Amino acid sequence: MADASSLLVTVTIAADPPSRLDKALARDVPEEASLSRSRLAKLIAAGKVVRQGQVLDDPKAKVAEGDEITIEVPTAEESYIAAEAIPLDVVFEDEHLIVVNKPAGMVVHPAPGTRSGTLVNALLAHCGDTLSGVGGEKRPGVVHRIDKDTSGLLVVAKSDKAHHGLAEQFAAHTVDRHYYAVVHGVPDASDPRLRGVRGVSFEASNVMRVTTQLARHKHDRQKQAVLFSGGRHAVTRTRLVETFGTPAVAALVDCWLETGRTHQIRVHMAHTGHGLIGDQTYGGRRKLSTKAVGKGAADAARAFPRQALHAATLGFVHPVSGEMQRFEAPLPPDMAALIDALRGRGDDG
Repeated sequence: MADASSLLVTVTIAADPPSRLDKALARDVPEEASLSRSRLAKLIAAGKVVRQGQVLDDPKAKVAEGDEITIEVPTAEESYIAAEAIPLDVVFEDEHLIVVNKPAGMVVHPAPGTRSGTLVNALLAHCGDTLSGVGGEKRPGVVHRIDKDTSGLLVVAKSDKAHHGLAEQFAAHTVDRHYYAVVHGVPDASDPRLRGVRGVSFEASNVMRVTTQLARHKHDRQKQAVLFSGGRHAVTRTRLVETFGTPAVAALVDCWLETGRTHQIRVHMAHTGHGLIGDQTYGGRRKLSTKAVGKGAADAARAFPRQALHAATLGFVHPVSGEMQRFEAPLPPDMAALIDALRGRGDDG
């Protein structure tokens, strides 16, 4: 019998079941139970799955059509992470998920050295009792992240069902994510140098495609490095939006991700020789020519305190309603001011 802190879910195995317990449960568990495959695996391992009084703790256990299997599902426990009343820019919210426009400087999830002031701390306070629990814990379901000093859009699940559905889309690379970045130089198909950079190719409409492997840097574990064997597959596409300077020495680009690896845009743009302005990790110490953009713009670029990167567009299928969702976030004030300076507005010469 389940105690007051758990509930029982009964599953009747349907015809032609998969041979393994975990796969059969994933197929036949009632949809309203909102139990993802990973959650089911944890419940099996914890001895919470029973058939006719026998505990099934082996995910490979055999099942047959008509088997009645009972799953004891602990109700969501309170998160150990502290809720903090931090203001949030909420773009969209319903009972299943929330989309926020994260400011630069905010870490997404608590980690050693950053236990408070994160987006998750803020979401715990904002969502309160509307969180139905992710992985058995009342916490927001983070399915993707953006760097601390990158601004822009993030979607976070408020329930197991939403978390599972969003995670599947990110794993399948079907989520539409566009970022605006201000970079050194001009990534253009007419540049013969780029044709010689390994992993770089050009598609129709002057779209630059960067295809490499990425892995942790051998000597600096805080950085990612470009590889061509080993590591994780990574693909970034970039379209030129606007150039700055005479001659052009910087550009605003639209980057979109086929994969979503740590620091992917920053690493790929640096690999092409077009590191982001303000990126202290990958951008090097490059300076813009005062002759090309003026002293005011060159100073603004040199003083820009973070990587000039903003998650501007986010599109996905709502994991419950099935409707296509698409959200946009305008450039934050600091990047807008940088671009204005590069355009020569308010330049002191």
